[in-house]
Amino acid sequence: MLAEFKRFALKGNVLDLAVGVVIGAAFNQIVNSLVNDVLMPPLGFIVGKADFSSLYLNLSGTPYASLAEAREAGAPVIAYGLFINNVLNFLIVSFAVFLLVRQVNRWRPTPPPEPPKTRECPYCLSSVPIKAVRCAHCTSDLPAES
Repeated sequence: MLAEFKRFALKGNVLDLAVGVVIGAAFNQIVNSLVNDVLMPPLGFIVGKADFSSLYLNLSGTPYASLAEAREAGAPVIAYGLFINNVLNFLIVSFAVFLLVRQVNRWRPTPPPEPPKTRECPYCLSSVPIKAVRCAHCTSDLPAES
């Protein structure tokens, strides 16, 4: 059983996944820093420090001064402001990730185009392999490849 576990743990897929998780955790810190330290300050300045986290709908009928007070009392509340904050945070983080991935893709060299594997028969216009000397569809002799 131990040998089987060792084979499983040392498979390429498991190691790739482990590396991906570690790099993902480090990348999460980069993205959070980008959002919290670079994007949010100017956005908060432009929007006027909008914070929706204190918005809630009290379902109990008893008035509470804040969401924290209502939750502490055990009142049923719909904290839609926190939901709005989380949706906005998701949109900002996903946009930041998009910008990072877009920039990284610009740095990557573009692979050369793959050479064609087929050509067109000049007689019947069927697709034939590049190295073919006779068309499989119309049996015509094909000119040498150019």
